[in-house]
Amino acid sequence: MTAVSGRRPNAADEDLRPLFGRSTAVFASLAGPEHLVETANPAFLATIGEERARSGVALADLMPELDQVYRTGEPHTGRDVRILLGAGPQAREAFFDVTYEPRQDADGTVTGVRVIGVETTQVKQAQRLMAEHRALLEQIARQAPLADVLDGMARCIEDLAPDEVLVSVLLADPDGRHLRHGAAPSLPGFYNEAIDGIATGEGVGSCGTAAHRRQPVIVTDIGTDPFWDDFRELAGRAGLAACWSTPILARDGGLLGTFAMYHRTPRVPQETDLALARVFAGTAALAIERHHIEQAKAAAEERAKAAHDELATAMRAERELRAEAEQRAATAAELTARMRAAAAAQAAAPHPDACQLGGAQGCTAPAEIKVADSWGDSAWGCPTHVEEAILNVRSVFIASEELGGLAAYVNR
Repeated sequence: MTAVSGRRPNAADEDLRPLFGRSTAVFASLAGPEHLVETANPAFLATIGEERARSGVALADLMPELDQVYRTGEPHTGRDVRILLGAGPQAREAFFDVTYEPRQDADGTVTGVRVIGVETTQVKQAQRLMAEHRALLEQIARQAPLADVLDGMARCIEDLAPDEVLVSVLLADPDGRHLRHGAAPSLPGFYNEAIDGIATGEGVGSCGTAAHRRQPVIVTDIGTDPFWDDFRELAGRAGLAACWSTPILARDGGLLGTFAMYHRTPRVPQETDLALARVFAGTAALAIERHHIEQAKAAAEERAKAAHDELATAMRAERELRAEAEQRAATAAELTARMRAAAAAQAAAPHPDACQLGGAQGCTAPAEIKVADSWGDSAWGCPTHVEEAILNVRSVFIASEELGGLAAYVNR
């Protein structure tokens, strides 16, 4: 096939290509009202099932339009016609664009029906995948909770996969040494609880090994693979027989988690399975990195708020200390003035009876202790006002000549 342009397809295009698959063209020429197959291409026989096709009768059940075209002689075209292929557990839903054309003899009598169709199943699945993928990207852009995004992604893959699959997403701890539960809507609760916090390392199941290697790990049979020696009994109780794990990596190569697809029977992955894993591992990486960015932003905002609060507290404390210092300075000035007034009064009364440090309101308590300052001014006061002077006036000391005042102060 010739490329349309010289631009090389990117990795995402390559991952999506297997999901679209190849269109299958079917052709058959059917005869009579029983719709017996006269000729058919291998794709028709492979799609319908050769035994069913040869029997003829069952074709009318698959394609009810056959009877209408045979009876009326009018062609009919159907778009995305749903046909259930196979039976029982092997049955699968398929879609076709089909044209039914009547076959006529020379007299114009309808002798059969010609069927020409193209299977559109994979195209419809790819369209659904793109729609679901777009919805997930919109969730990420709206900053939906990570748990919701991962849970929705897991359910989407389980719905899109051609065979039954159970999806699990584990998130790496910041140190990359352990994996935590992220999403697994279809796995048993006891299983999710048991693997929550498993270590990353060689031989630790599919996910622990994939996280350690930073490469996909495909275990097609859990019952015999040595990577599952420590988890085989747990997997058996959960009904799991195969597990394919893909590491979820950040743009810088750091480990974000793992994306796993479990199966209930031993299985080798198809290219479609691997493509789904690659596409959605990239989507999960985008969601997890966005979550980490939002967490870091919230933490930075919290630190900034805490720093602002601490600064405000420090500024309030500084204002309170300044106000206290100013109050102490005012008190000291007032007490200094009292001492000077008392010193002047001592010239007439060396040892007054009442406290001289009471200020304008006065103090009638006995004058028990003599104090002085570095300027030589002294006064007598009661223990309460003497203590106030010592605490607030710089260089004030007890100056009782006989230490009687000191003893009274100490033993008060």
